[in-house]
Amino acid sequence: MQSCSNPISQLDIYYQSNSDTVATMDSRIGARTFAGMLGGWRTREPAYEALADSIRILCLDNRIAAHTALPAERELAAALSVSRTTVAAAYRSLRDTGHIASLRGSGSVTTARPSRDIGGAAATTGAIDLQQASPAAWPGLAGIIAEAAADAARIVARSGYDIRGAIELREAIADRYSARGIPTDPSQIVVTTGAQAAIHLLSTVLVGRGDRVVIERPTYPHAAEAIRAAGARLVAVPVTIGGGWDLDRAAQVFTRTQPRMAYLMPRFQNPTGRSMTDEEEAAFAHAARASRATLVIDETTADLTIDVPAASPAFGHDAVVRVGSLGKIVWGGLRIGWIRADGELVQRIVAARPARELGTPDFEQAVAARLFSHLPEILTQRSLLLRSGRDALVDALTRRLPEWKIPQVHGGVALWVELDAPLSTGLVLAARAHGVSLSSGSRFGVDGTHDRHLRLPFTAPPEELRRAVDTLADAWPSVRAAAPVHGGEILDAVV
Repeated sequence: MQSCSNPISQLDIYYQSNSDTVATMDSRIGARTFAGMLGGWRTREPAYEALADSIRILCLDNRIAAHTALPAERELAAALSVSRTTVAAAYRSLRDTGHIASLRGSGSVTTARPSRDIGGAAATTGAIDLQQASPAAWPGLAGIIAEAAADAARIVARSGYDIRGAIELREAIADRYSARGIPTDPSQIVVTTGAQAAIHLLSTVLVGRGDRVVIERPTYPHAAEAIRAAGARLVAVPVTIGGGWDLDRAAQVFTRTQPRMAYLMPRFQNPTGRSMTDEEEAAFAHAARASRATLVIDETTADLTIDVPAASPAFGHDAVVRVGSLGKIVWGGLRIGWIRADGELVQRIVAARPARELGTPDFEQAVAARLFSHLPEILTQRSLLLRSGRDALVDALTRRLPEWKIPQVHGGVALWVELDAPLSTGLVLAARAHGVSLSSGSRFGVDGTHDRHLRLPFTAPPEELRRAVDTLADAWPSVRAAAPVHGGEILDAVV
């Protein structure tokens, strides 16, 4: 019998012989948690392939990290109220496509990279990636980078990073807030390596384990991940295309849960594209004051107007924490974001930051500082680019998929399209097999819902968007035909 002190396990042997993995298993996921993440998974027959498809989507979206141990077959079958045979067949299908590996003593573990993609969808010439909702770089960026490089001698004379942010960039950010009616001092600004880093920092400082945090549903998924990583329990307020924010639900949530924080995107919300009315802003501000919750306002898409005038900043007269970024405005590869907060919170952020990172690189800050004087022309170009993409996408969807509900949006980066059946997961997998990468609607749900919706960014060139819609339209009939039907209706979920 093998000694328990033997340091080499079956798992170690597997990882040492597979270059796509690492030498340790990172985590294990419980059956009930996993069942909640799967949501309405039963989108086609046979059931085991529908289950396998939903697990593949979780892997492809990185909602399940590589090297995560999945629940045992018996446990997951009980949580999903299906037979163990169904789960066993799903796991076998996932092993066949390389998404999981079964290890003696460790069960089924997700791999770092599938050995082959779904439906033979390897890297395809002319592939279209609509998972990222970021436009191409502003055309003038290369020139600004060259200007900054010409000043290299001065830049390299400094330390190279700054935990608060370079003063010239903080002044530029503060001046822009002040010009828009929110008087701001540079001491109220912390420059971060993108908006995501800002959200991580704020979650670390404002939230403790077990605290409630109000978040929109659907929402920006990486924000939800950052807040969960801080140990928070998310409480959702629905946002819909037609109805906006559910103010009755919001009032109940703030009163009953007494949240520590609320994370909102009030201008061109991601993914719905909705913007808050004055009434909605007032309701959230009142609820936050009454419960002493900190409102964190994500403004990364707020300036991306298309055919409406630029609005004044949301919650302009309220004491809120603001997060901004140049990622959507200028280029996703320019990792410059910021936090605007009061002095006391800034001090807490600066004190907490070294445990995560030591600051934002100076060269990127030098580039960003030069960009602020060009923002009017940048935003004009962005508006034209986004309008052409939105109009091309709406036109193509109207022609090829008239049964889908296509919202009217006046800014932002995407359409939150409602399908005529809850089959977003199946459609995403089918499209991927033909070179179009998308995220399923459930990616944006706090609780794994929204499989009746699909986020379609309009940041790609119009010709790519038209080709993507053609792919979706061609795949949709077969996806719909494979779905389980009861009484003539496609089921939203079979439990």
